[in-house]
Amino acid sequence: MRWNERASAHKGVMLGVLSGVVGTAAMDLVWFGRFRRDGGQQGLYEWETGKGITGWDGASDPGKVGQWILRKIVRHDINDDWARSMSNIMHWSTGMAWGAAFGCLAVTVPRFRPEYGLLLGPTAWLSSYAILPLVKVYKPIWQYDTRTLERDLKAHMAFGLVTAGTFAVIAHSREL
Repeated sequence: MRWNERASAHKGVMLGVLSGVVGTAAMDLVWFGRFRRDGGQQGLYEWETGKGITGWDGASDPGKVGQWILRKIVRHDINDDWARSMSNIMHWSTGMAWGAAFGCLAVTVPRFRPEYGLLLGPTAWLSSYAILPLVKVYKPIWQYDTRTLERDLKAHMAFGLVTAGTFAVIAHSREL
């Protein structure tokens, strides 16, 4: 019996969340390597946790989405003190959410194959260029240069491949 035919959606989601954490870390290592090659001086911990973020202008794109969501909920501006933590929360929760969706599909869709993980990174990448312009965090995709899109896609490919690979290893080891 294939690994996805016996597992529940709940198990798939939980393993997917864990796999998404590993995939997010892999994507971040790609970005951090580029940061250092481009002359960045921060260490990994400081860079990863956004040590230099002091306000919304310096927040990550996921952090700005979090700001947009909070503004819709509380109906007023969000203090700059939240920018760093929101950047981290949204970044990691996005990776976990994509992993959860992948895990749920992996164990519930008939004939799902681990190789479909090759689509995870490009799907996450493309969805960000479809959704984030709506909340004014990104420009429309056609306004970006090819190099920017390529670098972002490669980082998301690392996310997708490592998330799917991690999920496959864990699922196989647990005989799902």
